[in-house]
Amino acid sequence: MHYVIIGGDAAGMSAAMEIVRNQPGAQVTTLEKGHIYSYGQCGLPYVVGKQIASSTDLIARSVEMFRSKYGIDAKTGYEVTDVDPIHKTVSGNITQTRDKFIIHYDRLLIATGGTSVIPNWDGRHLLGIHTIKTIPNTEAIIADLANVRQVTIVGGGYIGLEMAENFVSIGKKARIIQRGAQLASIFDNDVACLIEEHAKAKGVEVLLNEEVQSFTGDIRVSEVITDKGSYQTDLVLVAAGIEPTTSFLNGTGIQMHSNGAIIVNKHLETNVENIYAAGDCATHFHRIKQLNDYIPLGTTANKQGRLAGLNMIGQNNEFKGIVGTSIMKFFDLSLGKTGLSEKEAEQLGISYDIHVQEATDIAGYYPGKETMHMKLIYRKDDQLLLGGQIIGGNGVDKRIDVLATALYHRMTFSELLDLDLAYAPPYNGVWDPLQQMAKRNTAKK
Repeated sequence: MHYVIIGGDAAGMSAAMEIVRNQPGAQVTTLEKGHIYSYGQCGLPYVVGKQIASSTDLIARSVEMFRSKYGIDAKTGYEVTDVDPIHKTVSGNITQTRDKFIIHYDRLLIATGGTSVIPNWDGRHLLGIHTIKTIPNTEAIIADLANVRQVTIVGGGYIGLEMAENFVSIGKKARIIQRGAQLASIFDNDVACLIEEHAKAKGVEVLLNEEVQSFTGDIRVSEVITDKGSYQTDLVLVAAGIEPTTSFLNGTGIQMHSNGAIIVNKHLETNVENIYAAGDCATHFHRIKQLNDYIPLGTTANKQGRLAGLNMIGQNNEFKGIVGTSIMKFFDLSLGKTGLSEKEAEQLGISYDIHVQEATDIAGYYPGKETMHMKLIYRKDDQLLLGGQIIGGNGVDKRIDVLATALYHRMTFSELLDLDLAYAPPYNGVWDPLQQMAKRNTAKK
C-alpha cells in the first residue's frame, strides 16, 4: 500500500506521522512544493516583530528528520499539477530542474492548504508588496524593512491586526485599509468597535469602507490608491485572506465547496474513492451551523490530518467538527470568539437573544484585575448557547475555552451555572464571569 500526501505542513505531516506510527513499514511519500516542512505558520508575524528570534524556531521537524528517523519519503520542490483518479497517479514538476514526475498511489491525501489572496490590482507586482504565509514570505519582509518607515496593511482581519502590532513593535508606522465597515469581521460591530479604538490608541491609522484599486511607483511601491484617496507608503502587506489551493484538481470529479474547498465527509474522504483531504484546502463541519464551513486554522488542520492518516490505514475515526473557536493577541488585548456571531445567526434564520456584560478576570478585590467585555448569544426559545465574543486583558482565553466546550456539548445558558470551575481570588471570582452572566440572565426571566 503506497500512501501519497500532497502538502508537507500541518495536515499533511500529521497524517504521515499517524500512518508510520500505526503501520510500521508503511510506504509514505509526501510531496511539498516548497523546501520547508512542518512549521508553525501562526508564529510568522512574531518573527517579523522580533519576539521570536528566527523563523527556523518555528520548524517542528526538519525534512531530514522525517526521512531518516521516520522513513518517510519526504520530497521537496515537487509541485503537483494533476491528479488522475482513474489511473491513481499524481504528476507535476520538480521546481528546481523543471523535470516532470509521475507517482502512483493506492491512497491519496490532499493537504495543500491555502494561498494568500492578492486581487488583480494594477501595480501588484511592484517591489515592496508582500504577503505572509510561508517562511520565505517572512524572510522577504524582514529583508525589505531596512529603509521602511510607513507600512500599509490591506485587510483588517487576524493577520492584518497581528502584523500591525508587530510592525509597530519594531518602530514602524502602520496603516490598515479595510474595505468593510469594521476591523475583524468575524466579530459583531459592537465588539469590533472596541478593537478599532484600541488600534487607534496604539497609533495605528485605520481606514474603513475603503477599497484598494492600485499601487504606483517606479520599481518599488510608493503609493496606494483607493476609491477615496491616495496614501504614501514604503511597504505594503496584503492580508486579504486565503483561498484553498485546489485549482490543480479541476477535471478530477472531486466535489468542491463554492469557495473551492474540497468537500469531505466525517471520515475526511472526498467523493472519489481512495482520495482524502484535510486542513485549509478542505471543508470543516460546523457543529453549531450543522453544515460544511471554511474556517482555516492550524488547530483544525492538525486534527483533520491526524484522523485522515488513521482512516487511510483502515481505521474508522470521525472528525467531530468545529465550533469556530479562535483567539488572538492585539497589543494589550486578547480577542476571542467561538460559535456564531449575531450576523451568522441572522444569516441562518435563528431566533436569538444576547447578553452583554463587563466583568473582571479575577476576584474584584484582588490586585491586578483586568476588565473583559463579554457577549453571549443564545437561542431564544430554549436558551441553547450559540456563541460568544470576549475582548479584554487576562482571562479571555480561559473563558473562550470554557464556552467552546459548552458549545461542543450543546449546553444551555443556564447550565453554565452547574459547571464546577476553579476558584481562588488570584485566578477567578467565586462565580466565574460566564456564570455571573447566566445568573443575571436567569434573574431577568
